[in-house]
Amino acid sequence: MLGRVTTPQNLDERFRDAVAALRPGESRRSDPARPGDDPVRDGSALTAALARQLFDAQLTSRHLDLAARWLRSFNEGFYTIGSSGHEGNAAVAAALRPGDPALLHYRSGAFYCARAAQAATPPDEDTDPLVEAARDVLRGVVASAAEPIAGGRHKVFGRADLRIIPATSTIASHLPRAVGLAYGIAAVPGLRGAESPWAADAIAVASFGDASVNHATATAALNTVGWLDHTGRRLPLLLVCEDNGFGISVPSPKGWVAETLRARPGLRYFAADGCDLAAAYDAAREAADWVREQRRPAVLHLDMVRFMGHAGADAEIAYRPAEEITRDLERDPLVGTARLLIEGGFATPDDLITRYDELGWQVRKVAEEVLGEPKLTTPAEIMAPIAPRRPLRAARHVADAATRAGGAGSAARTQAFGGKLPEQAGALTLARTINATLTDALLGLPGAVLYGEDVAVKGGVYGVTKNLRDRFGAERVFDTLLDETSILGLGLGAGLAGLLPIPEIQYLAYLHNAEDQLRGEAATMSFFSQGAFRNPMVVRVAGLAYQENFGGHFHNDNSVAVLRDVPGLVLAVPARPADAAPMLRSCLAAAAVDGTVSVFLEPIALYHTRDLYQPGDNEWLAPYAPPGEWSAAHIPIGRARTYPFGSAEDLTILTFGNGLRMSLRVAAKLATDGYGSRVVDLRWLSPLPVADLVREASATGRVLIVDETRRSGGVGEGILAALVDGGFVGAARRIASADSLVPLGPAAQQVLIGEDAITQGAHALLAR
Repeated sequence: MLGRVTTPQNLDERFRDAVAALRPGESRRSDPARPGDDPVRDGSALTAALARQLFDAQLTSRHLDLAARWLRSFNEGFYTIGSSGHEGNAAVAAALRPGDPALLHYRSGAFYCARAAQAATPPDEDTDPLVEAARDVLRGVVASAAEPIAGGRHKVFGRADLRIIPATSTIASHLPRAVGLAYGIAAVPGLRGAESPWAADAIAVASFGDASVNHATATAALNTVGWLDHTGRRLPLLLVCEDNGFGISVPSPKGWVAETLRARPGLRYFAADGCDLAAAYDAAREAADWVREQRRPAVLHLDMVRFMGHAGADAEIAYRPAEEITRDLERDPLVGTARLLIEGGFATPDDLITRYDELGWQVRKVAEEVLGEPKLTTPAEIMAPIAPRRPLRAARHVADAATRAGGAGSAARTQAFGGKLPEQAGALTLARTINATLTDALLGLPGAVLYGEDVAVKGGVYGVTKNLRDRFGAERVFDTLLDETSILGLGLGAGLAGLLPIPEIQYLAYLHNAEDQLRGEAATMSFFSQGAFRNPMVVRVAGLAYQENFGGHFHNDNSVAVLRDVPGLVLAVPARPADAAPMLRSCLAAAAVDGTVSVFLEPIALYHTRDLYQPGDNEWLAPYAPPGEWSAAHIPIGRARTYPFGSAEDLTILTFGNGLRMSLRVAAKLATDGYGSRVVDLRWLSPLPVADLVREASATGRVLIVDETRRSGGVGEGILAALVDGGFVGAARRIASADSLVPLGPAAQQVLIGEDAITQGAHALLAR
C-alpha cells in the first residue's frame, strides 16, 4: 500500500476516509442568520463563506489532476504536472484583487480556479465559473484548439479576462518579467500620455517552486528586486514561493529556501503553512496588503506538499521513503480545509464528501466533452500568433509619432545638434543618426523608455545615447544594474504594463548569457496567448566585429545564430546612417502595433565611420530624414536595398553590416575594370528579404555571398537555402569568417573576411 499511496485512486480514497473520520466540533456560528461571516478560527480573517468558496476551488483543482491522469491512461492527455498538495494557493488568489496581474507556477491550479470564481461577479446563473475554469485547464491537457489562451499549443495557466499571464515551464524564467511588470505598473502613472492596462494601485504576483530559488534566472530576478528597492524605485511585486521540498527528485536542503529568501535585501518576507487554508490566507492577505500600500516587494513562502510525484510516470517511492510520503499525505490541504469547516461547525463530513463528488462528476463530464474537440492541424494554424505583420498600420503609427514629436517642441531635438534640428545639421554618422531617431521616438511615443548599462549618465560606451537623459529625465532614460537577464526581463514585463521598452545590451557577446529571455520568454508570449499578451520591445545591441585598436571576442562578437533561430523575433542590422532611422522606426512601430520583439544590431565599427572610398570623402554619412518625411521615414520589415554599379549585369553581391562597406568598395573597383554588379544590403537578417534576394540574384545569375558571421551557423547558410528554395539556378559562392572566436589585435584579420577575399571570390565567379 505504501508504494502506491500517491496514485489517483488512493489519493481519492484517503481523502474520503480522512474527511469521514472528522468529528464536528462546537459550532462557531455567532449569528445563525449570517453564518458565513464567522471566522473559521479565532483571530483569522478567513470567514466560513470564503472558506467554502476556496474549498470548492481546491476540490476542482484536485479533480483536474485526477482527470488529467485518467486522460493520460488512454493517451488522450498530454500534460500531467499537477497541483495536488499545492491547493493552498487558492488563498493567495483570494487575498488579491481580480485585476492584479498574475504569472503562475505550473502547480497553481487552485489559484486559477479561485481567480475564475472571484472574477465572476455578478454571478452568471447559467455558467459555473469553476466548471468553466476546469474546461480551460482540461482543454490545455488534451491540446484542444479551443483552449482560451494558448489554443492547444501548450498547457499553461492563463486567460486574458482573468488577468493571468501565461508562463512557460522553463524554471523561474518568468520572474525577471514579473519584476518588469511591477516596475511598469509603478512607472506608467508618472509618464504623461502613457496608458496601462492595469489599475494604478494594482500589484503583480508571480509564483514559483522552491527548487527555482537556485536557478540563475531566479537569482537575477531576486537581485534586481533588491537593487531596484535599494535605489528607491517603486516595485509593487508579490512573489510566492510554493515550497514542497523537492525539485523533481532532488530535495531542497532543510531550511535553505527560507534562509535564502529571508536574506534577500529589499524583499519583505512572509511565511505560512500552505496546507492550512486559514494560515495561508491570513499571511497572503497581510503580504498583499503590505505590497499594495507600500508599493514595495515582498515574498510569501508557503510550506506545501506534493502528491503523485513530479509528473506522469514519476514514481516517488524510488527516491523517497514510504514513511515520508505518508507524513505528507497526512498534511493534505483538502483535508485541512475540511477540518476547519467541520470542526468549526460550518459543515458536516457528508456535506463535504457530497460536494467533492459533485465537483468530481462535473470535472469528469467536462473531460469527456473536451476529448472530441479539434486539435491544431496545420503549420499555418500553429504559427499564426508568432509574427503578425500589419505594415500599413505600422506606417500610420510612424506618421502619428512624427506628429506628436513635432508638437512636443524642438528643444530636445536641437540640444545635441548645436541649436539646429537634426535634419538641419548636415550629414550624420550612424551613431548620431540613431541618437536623433531615439530622440524623436521618446518625443513621439509617450510610453517609450530607454535603459541599460551606461546608457544614461555616460550616454553609452560609444556615445550613441549621449544627452538623452538630460533631455528626457531619469524616468525615461536610466541606467540599470549590470545583468543582461534582468535588463531583458525588465523590458518584457514593462511591455505588458503599457510601456514600449528600448533596452540596450552593451555588447553582443553579453547577450548570450541572457538569451533565454528572448527565446523562452519573448518568443513564447504571443505564441502561448494567441496575441492576448504581447512583448513590445526593441533591444538595441552593439555588435559585430572590425573595431580598430580594440577587440577580442567579448567586444567583437560575430555570432547571430541564436537570434535568427527565435521564431517571430525581428533582427535588424543597419549599416548606413540613411537606413538606420527608418529601420529603427519600423521596429518601434512593429512593437507598438503588433507587439513585435526586435533586436536592432548596431555594427560598432560603423558607428563613427565617415568615409567610404577615400579618406575625407564623407560618403558613409547621410542627412537625417525626420519621421515626417514619408518617403524615408519607414522601411518595411524584410525589404533589402540594392546599390547598382556599372551598366552591365555581371554579378550580385549579397551582404549586410560591415560586409556592405567592404562590398561597395570592391564593386567600385570592379566597375573600373568593366564589370557591372549589384550590391544588395539585406538589412534584415530575420526575416530574410527572400523575394528581394532571389530577384536580384536571378538578374545576374552569379551570386557572391559576403557573410561576416561564421561559416558554420552563419547568415550565409540561410541565404543559400533561401536561394535554392526560391528556384535560383545560377552560380553561387560564399565568403564567410572562420569558425573561430575573434582574437585580440591584428590577429583578428586572419579569421574575419576582408576586401581581398571578397575580390577573389568575385573574380572566381566572373571567370565562369
